[in-house]
Amino acid sequence: MEFDPGVPGMGMDRDMEAAGTGMNRDMELAPGIGMNRDVEAAGIGMNRDMEAAGIGMNRDMEAAGIGMDRDMEAAGIGMNRDMEAAGIGMNRDMEAAGTGMNRDMESAGTGMNRDMEAAGIGMNRDMEAAGIGMDRDMELDPEVPGIGNWDMELAPGTGKNRDMELAPGVGMNRDMEAAIGKNRDMELDPGIGKNWDMDLAPGRPRGPLGLLRALLVAVLVAGSCSGNSVERKIYIPLNKTAPCVRLLNATHQIGCQSSISGDTGVIHVVEKEEDLRWVLSDGPNPPYMILLDGNLFNRKVLLQLKGTSRVSGLAVAIAKPSPSQGFSPGLKCPNDGFGVYSKDYGPEFAHCNTTLWNPLGSGISYEDFDFPIFLLEDANETQVIKQCYLDHNVPGDGSAPEYPLCAMQLFSHMHAVTSTVTCMRRSSLQSTFSINPEIVCDPLLDYNVWSTLQPINASGKLDPEKEVVMVATRIDSHSFFWNVAPGAESAVSSFVTHLAAAEALHKAPDVLLLPRNVMFTFFQGETFDYIGSSRMVYDMEQDKFPLRLDNIHSFVELNQVALRNSSVLWMHTDPVSRMNESLNLQVENLLSILTQSSAGSGVTLQEAGFSQPLPPSSFQRFLRARHIPGVVLTDHRTAFQNRYYQSIYDTPENIHVEYPEGLSPEESLEYVTDTAKALAQVATVVARALYGLAGGTNSTSAIQADPRTVTKMLYGFLIKMNNSWFQSIIKPDLKGILGDVPQHYVAVSSPVNTTYLVQYVLANLTGTVVNLTKEECLNPEKNPHTEKELFDYSWVQGALGANSSARAPLCVRSGVRLSKALSPAFELRQWGSTEFSTWTESRWKDIRARIFLVASRELEVLTLLLGIAILGISLLTTYFINAKADVLFTIPRDPGVVSY
Repeated sequence: MEFDPGVPGMGMDRDMEAAGTGMNRDMELAPGIGMNRDVEAAGIGMNRDMEAAGIGMNRDMEAAGIGMDRDMEAAGIGMNRDMEAAGIGMNRDMEAAGTGMNRDMESAGTGMNRDMEAAGIGMNRDMEAAGIGMDRDMELDPEVPGIGNWDMELAPGTGKNRDMELAPGVGMNRDMEAAIGKNRDMELDPGIGKNWDMDLAPGRPRGPLGLLRALLVAVLVAGSCSGNSVERKIYIPLNKTAPCVRLLNATHQIGCQSSISGDTGVIHVVEKEEDLRWVLSDGPNPPYMILLDGNLFNRKVLLQLKGTSRVSGLAVAIAKPSPSQGFSPGLKCPNDGFGVYSKDYGPEFAHCNTTLWNPLGSGISYEDFDFPIFLLEDANETQVIKQCYLDHNVPGDGSAPEYPLCAMQLFSHMHAVTSTVTCMRRSSLQSTFSINPEIVCDPLLDYNVWSTLQPINASGKLDPEKEVVMVATRIDSHSFFWNVAPGAESAVSSFVTHLAAAEALHKAPDVLLLPRNVMFTFFQGETFDYIGSSRMVYDMEQDKFPLRLDNIHSFVELNQVALRNSSVLWMHTDPVSRMNESLNLQVENLLSILTQSSAGSGVTLQEAGFSQPLPPSSFQRFLRARHIPGVVLTDHRTAFQNRYYQSIYDTPENIHVEYPEGLSPEESLEYVTDTAKALAQVATVVARALYGLAGGTNSTSAIQADPRTVTKMLYGFLIKMNNSWFQSIIKPDLKGILGDVPQHYVAVSSPVNTTYLVQYVLANLTGTVVNLTKEECLNPEKNPHTEKELFDYSWVQGALGANSSARAPLCVRSGVRLSKALSPAFELRQWGSTEFSTWTESRWKDIRARIFLVASRELEVLTLLLGIAILGISLLTTYFINAKADVLFTIPRDPGVVSY
């Protein structure tokens, strides 16, 4: 800094203090005297490395009466080495007339730091002073007595440190308002100037650096405010979609995927087959992203689109109502090759030679598509896409539409390729040799749910002489789109009937005295080549399950039972095993008990025929291992009644689950539908038959399934999982599994929602509430009175109080257990197995869809070239300004100032 020679003791290094005037920021002041923190002196301010009497010195220089900059000498005037000034020192970036100023501000008559305002007084932004506070880089006015260093406490009566309260009328903290001046976002008193965001006093133009800084701040503020909204202005995300994903087995891959960066195309709406001609040949703007009406989503259309490069993707709108002709993307012969029939066992029945079970099956779920296919689940989003198409893409008078055009982008890139053998080998190598392995596919897996009528030791082995009647059903479904598997007829109708039969049988008074036990089994993953049943058979054969195959007395399976014609239920048996006379007698006994149990129930049981093979069923996997007398109950004699097998349309409407308009969710939960009554009748027949098969001799008239229980289960598994009943029967830490729309896809993360809910519904219907505390229920091994080997204990939420929001939790004891539903092929590492299921699901990183307007190719190229040109000009301009900075930003000297 430059100081006026007329002020005694004023020349000093900026880290020094003059006696009675400025002070070092690290010093303690004595009244009227500035001190170095390491030295005490009376009446003399000292530099800590020097001593002087009455004279402030630079620590590297000595001067008498005049402080000098250590690198310069001047006669009577101290100079900054980078500046020249006459009588007044100047900061190299500023001009001031009689007053020092901060280099970023100009003020009339007073220098100010840009962050502070004062009345007639310039202040450093970090301090307050009475008189003048100045920035350490500023020029002081020789006429102003008292100089405060920027970080110091001022002498009494002079103001205070920035963290202190100011003396009345003496200045202010930067965040305060006082009688003089205002906060930095406010206007100062007239004649004093304004803060850095405002206009300065008249006659003081803003410096060039100030202008540049203000411009930079404005740009940054504008960018931060609007940058986040740019993407929202360009893209409209589609939030309610479901992708077709890639699945793999031992021999090939199926499903869909996009490129790694997503696939983009101009939208074209196809509502009739004639609209495809524009996409396949006439349209001038390929590739196209097709919005396909749900009624046209069939094998014929998809195979046309599969063989062309003019299609980049497909978005399918759900058909409402469901297609009247039916729709099944599954195979005509489900699980072919993994059941009991083969060239060695009933070859005449292999590959559905006798009966085509799913004649409407198109097989498109088992095709491989090299472009993404998404389902639009929200009708409102579908309408937004159609409106965008109508506004921008509809050709006028036979001519091509003009840009901008409405486009769609779909992201569904899959990591796995070729087959399960390939992807599992790659994943295995990654897991073995990589620190951060990248797994590319996962086996389809979950858990089977099982329970017994009479408790058994789950960790032990059942005695060989003990016999068990096994009743089974599947709990999973599938469709073309990932995790959209309502499965109303293919899965839900049968396992709900199974649960209701279990409840009815448990209420019989003498079930614990029956000579045979009954095992209730719910298989997962049956859609994909019998994952759950094949694993349970494998575990029984390997002594990894409490039961062995030899313990099974008979087998009853429920398989699609909601769509009965004239209340007829068909009984299917295996004609090959019945060729054995002794086994045939057991099967006939089984059929007789079932027929007798249906008397007076409203259900008519009929045998499908000795020459009729078994339909696709879990029972086939048990027959492959051992000849067991068994029956499969269905609502069809030959082909499926279900016209929407394994499709998105296998919904509650498909099995006629209907509710009156205006019912609240709670009223709908309790409303007994006709379908619930019909399934309760089937459950009653099954429960009575099981009682007879288990050796029961008493009357079965009291065994009756409750339609109110059935209707609650149908509502929960088909309409809304997050209902009051399901909330009351699950553990508190499982509240998150209760989604709104139930889906029954097996997936790869286990257990899935369906598995958990079947487990806890079965526990609720067949278990007992016990008087245990939460601690005892969660840790039953600590209580000597519990039977941990025989029962499972669950601390569940309980129902809400009548007039309270609090729940009454309780402990439920049941015999419900889980067993792994992972194909033995993955346990044995036989990824190319033809005996066991080998289905895997590819991993992915991003699944999303969005629409936006796309410009013409010419405009995109022009925009790119213009951007490059602007970048070049900006670089040249920046270089020129930087090279000529000394000319552009140097302030011309006042011709009246004399230089030395």
